[in-house]
Amino acid sequence: MASSHSSSPVPQGSSSDVFFKKEVDPTKHIRPVQSLPDVCPKEPTGDSNSLCVAPSLVTDQHRWTIYHSKVNLPAALNDPRLAKRESDFFTKTWGPDFVDTEVIPSFYLPQISKEHFTIYQQEISQREKIHERCKNICPPKDTFDRTLVHTHDKSRTDLEQVPKIFMKPDFALDDSLTFNSVLPWSHFNTAGGKGNRDAASSKLLQEKLSHYLDIVEVNIAHQISLRSEAFFHAMTSQHELQDYLKKTSQAVKMLRDKIAQIDKVMCEGSLHILRLALTRNNCVKVYNKLKLMATVHQTQPTVQVLLSTSEFVGALDLIATTQEVLQQELQGIHSFRHLGSQLCELEKLIDKMMIAEFSTYSHSDLNRPLEDDCQVLEEERLVSLVFGLLKQRKLNFLEIYSEEMIITAKNIIKQCVINKVSQIEEIDTDVVVKLADQMRMLNFPQWFDLLKDIFSKFTVFLQRVKATLNIIHSVVLSVLDKNQRTRELEEISQQKNAAKDNSLDTEVAYLIHEGMFISDAFSEGELTPMVVDTASQRNVSPNSEPCSSDSVSEPECTTDSSSSKEQTSSSATPGGVDIMVSEDMKLTDLELGKLANNIQELLYSASDICHDRAVKFLMSRAKDGFLEKLNSMEFITLSRLMETFILDTEQICGRKSMSLLGALQSQANKFVNRFHEERKTKLSLLLDNERWKQADVPAEFQDLVDSISDGKIALPEKKLGATEERKPAEVLIVEGQQYAVVGTVLLLIRIILEYCQCVDNIPSVTTDMLTRLSDLLKYFNSRSCQLVLGAGALQVVGLKTITTKNLALSSRCLQLIVHYIPVIRAHFEARLPPKQYSMLRHFDHITKDYHDHIAEISAKLVAIMDSLFDKLLSKYEVKAPVPSACFRNICKQMAKMHEAIFDLLPEEQTQMLFLRINASYKLHLKKQLSHLNVINDGGPQNGLVTADVAFYTGNLQALKGLKDLDLNMAEIWEQKR
Repeated sequence: MASSHSSSPVPQGSSSDVFFKKEVDPTKHIRPVQSLPDVCPKEPTGDSNSLCVAPSLVTDQHRWTIYHSKVNLPAALNDPRLAKRESDFFTKTWGPDFVDTEVIPSFYLPQISKEHFTIYQQEISQREKIHERCKNICPPKDTFDRTLVHTHDKSRTDLEQVPKIFMKPDFALDDSLTFNSVLPWSHFNTAGGKGNRDAASSKLLQEKLSHYLDIVEVNIAHQISLRSEAFFHAMTSQHELQDYLKKTSQAVKMLRDKIAQIDKVMCEGSLHILRLALTRNNCVKVYNKLKLMATVHQTQPTVQVLLSTSEFVGALDLIATTQEVLQQELQGIHSFRHLGSQLCELEKLIDKMMIAEFSTYSHSDLNRPLEDDCQVLEEERLVSLVFGLLKQRKLNFLEIYSEEMIITAKNIIKQCVINKVSQIEEIDTDVVVKLADQMRMLNFPQWFDLLKDIFSKFTVFLQRVKATLNIIHSVVLSVLDKNQRTRELEEISQQKNAAKDNSLDTEVAYLIHEGMFISDAFSEGELTPMVVDTASQRNVSPNSEPCSSDSVSEPECTTDSSSSKEQTSSSATPGGVDIMVSEDMKLTDLELGKLANNIQELLYSASDICHDRAVKFLMSRAKDGFLEKLNSMEFITLSRLMETFILDTEQICGRKSMSLLGALQSQANKFVNRFHEERKTKLSLLLDNERWKQADVPAEFQDLVDSISDGKIALPEKKLGATEERKPAEVLIVEGQQYAVVGTVLLLIRIILEYCQCVDNIPSVTTDMLTRLSDLLKYFNSRSCQLVLGAGALQVVGLKTITTKNLALSSRCLQLIVHYIPVIRAHFEARLPPKQYSMLRHFDHITKDYHDHIAEISAKLVAIMDSLFDKLLSKYEVKAPVPSACFRNICKQMAKMHEAIFDLLPEEQTQMLFLRINASYKLHLKKQLSHLNVINDGGPQNGLVTADVAFYTGNLQALKGLKDLDLNMAEIWEQKR
């Protein structure tokens, strides 16, 4: 009976058949040919395992194969151990997993289709036609025995009892219809009380299947009996084969005896020598391995010794070397099974020790007395620590140093304050407990000395930090340089290996051509350099002495990997310490570059820390308005000290910190506001008390003006004695011109110079000072206009009237300020950055305002005389006497005007003013003559008017400075029509 998992039969063709060819890769599916065991000993090639002492021909004779497996399907189905036949015997026998499953097609069998039989059908069709024709012509003879025919008929009758379904070529139990036909499950029903009937049906079915099986077996036996002669012939052939094998075995035995004798005489001695040499080499390897184990055994004590002397790098190198040896050369050694984990724990302990050691070093380095030099403390120790931290990838050690810098900066200020306060007896530390309150009790000189001391300590502190960070930076750069050189060497090595491979291919071709054993040639070529390297690195020789077990520095105790790993390169730090860079630094170039940048940023951070602490110190002192109350010289001194410290830190660290500069700018702005408010208030008080009379000019103001003319815009130093002997002058001489001024203007010039000098002393306030000075000049212009032109001085000062002299004096003071505005502008322009030149437009606006004010004063003077002419000439009558009283009064007022302004205004301005006054006079006179109908007709009235005009002209030209004045009085006459 076929199995339930059987598949349809597939014809198997020979190598000559073309029906089952498949285009596949033969190397994938063809099983490699296995050679027979070699009965001859192999040629010795140095491998002891390949030597065969007693080869046997029948070694694998009794090995079990798949052909020994025999399965009797009826016995499997008729299991006598079962008490009764179960209806579900498949499930009981083969397990609950016996279900219908899809058979996966084999990858090794071709998929057969009708196209594969096309060629065969074409070839056989002609033969089939011939065969059919022969059958019709020559019918088969009845040569069979009647007994055989009867037996055959009986067998056929018996076989007909077997259902035809079992005889189908496509019989398969995995088909549900076939399975239901063979096992009619409808006869079985386990429900209710029909158990006995079901059991009987099951037994009946089992007996029927057994009967079918017996019929098939009887027919099979009958067919075998018909072919008994073939079986007997096969048995006879088997006996003959056994005789041949016996003779062959005897021949082989004789051959073996002869080969054994030859082996004993010619080969046994040589093989013994080879075995001894191999044994000796193995002993040497064992000896070296034991020495290596002894060295590794001393790792932990040696690491402890190195850690006791803070040799962290050496300890880490030793641990790394030992771990590599354990993984490569001592792997599987039972006694060292726990050493690897112990070394890992020891490595973690070293990490913690290095972090603690670096923290201790940072504290001791930064907190040592600042009076010492700026040399690095224990440079060798620092280099060792940094190398160990880099080796373990502990890149956060800079954070420890940064935190220590912050603490140290705080302690520097605190210690300086304590030292300064302890030196001052006026401060009672028992009453004033807080250190900040004690510091606020210092006056400016004491506090300034304290600030200077803090800045000097910070400078030394930054120099010390820079020296330490330079050492760390040089170590990082050394490792980075070594990484780059190692990468270059690896590239060169790869190129050499590629060239070596090319030459090796050529050598292989030559060896094949010469007929040598290629494996032996390779083994000889590789063995020679290996022996040389081993001898050079380990110094192993037959006469070498065993190395000491407590030493790890001898060359024979290091492995190939460790010796190559310990190759180092040396470089030097700025301090002169040689740096040994090991090749096992596993940091990438990106990490090292980032670390180098972080070191530079840490130096910048150190500068920022010092500036931040200095700012807090300043702010704690400025809480009570102390800094705002400083005078100009004190603030300038403080500003210069802070600017010097900022420049020093920038020179040390390479970058300007902005916090202290911002605090200085903030205080400078407050100082500028107070400075401006004080001077503006002072100017306001001066103007409120100014009576607008000409003031004497002290010699110091003349010197001040002279220094400005020489190009020096600054307050001159006071000269004792020399100033007291010189008398004040009536006017101020500026570049050859005389200026009659009031006292307020003299002080205003001094105030302006104070603004300019403050800009020189504090360049950062230039823009603020320019804005404030512009405001001050505008204030003076507007306030003086209110007091003089607006007659505000009548109420403020109590003047009775605003005279022409007051107006002229005010105009001359404004002209003096206008003269110095270009000088002030050039001074600020030289100190402003180009992008802020637009602020200089304030001076252009101020100049325009001052000129407008001066023009208004001139117009006011002309208006005064115009009103006088209008009043006097409106009453003029052309009659005797000559000159008339009107013209006498006009000439008198003109003389007073001239007397009031001539000493105040320059001659050119006086002439221009009187020309304008004369134009007003002619206008009013012409108007009056027209009203009186007096014309130039040569009559008596014409003569009287001509006499009065001549009197006016003569008196006016007789005044000082007006002699050459062209009055042109002919324009007063109207021609008669």
